[in-house]
Amino acid sequence: MDEFHTVAKTADVPEGEGRAFSVAGRAVAVFRRDGQFHAINDICPHMGASLATGAFEGDQVFCPWHAWRFCVVDGQWLDNPNATLKTDCYEVRVVGDEIQVGLPGDPQPAPSEQD
Repeated sequence: MDEFHTVAKTADVPEGEGRAFSVAGRAVAVFRRDGQFHAINDICPHMGASLATGAFEGDQVFCPWHAWRFCVVDGQWLDNPNATLKTDCYEVRVVGDEIQVGLPGDPQPAPSEQD
């Protein structure tokens, strides 16, 4: 189950742009398009650039170092849609004026069986 973390106020992420945040020890990029917020892993899986600093058009962000394109909706690598390469994608919700990102929680240990 995802654990939601407040990362910013809605005014902190301008329309058509992305911003990077550190959330529970993870680098997360939050993008705003048409009033909707999307969150993906901020670290490009190719060479480690911050995706939040890349050009953002439609549903795609361009890595600022080598122009690899990723979909901010599902994390898919758009340069080769047949590849299994993706970046992590996170659920986003807005509560009042706060942007909250859902990160996977630590797995709960299975209850031990008692004889």
